[in-house]
Amino acid sequence: QVQLVESGGGLVQAGGSLSVSCTASGRTFSYYDMGWFRQAPGKEREFVAAISRSGGITYYTDSVKGRFTISRDNAKNTVYLQMNSLKPEDTAVYYCAADRDRLTTRQYEYDYWGQGTQVTVSS
Repeated sequence: QVQLVESGGGLVQAGGSLSVSCTASGRTFSYYDMGWFRQAPGKEREFVAAISRSGGITYYTDSVKGRFTISRDNAKNTVYLQMNSLKPEDTAVYYCAADRDRLTTRQYEYDYWGQGTQVTVSS
């Protein structure tokens, strides 16, 4: 099993930046593709970004392309999401997830989930 713990959420003004992290423990971190998802109040959880085990392949949802960057440090068992030019509509609980099988944007294919970290963007 893999345990995932997110950190780094908070309150930021529109146009600002914030970085969230997710640290894994348990199985070897580099065996897993990693994803970030978010859930806004009253909405379903949605895909944000994903990164392959080596970090060489990344996916983003259209609404964050050019603003968010996903990265990972396998030596630190950590995946990051750098968020720039934040908008009020980015307000959500952000979750990281780990997938044993393949890099995907489909949340039902992820095997392990963190508890989430709140990101609030004020206008």
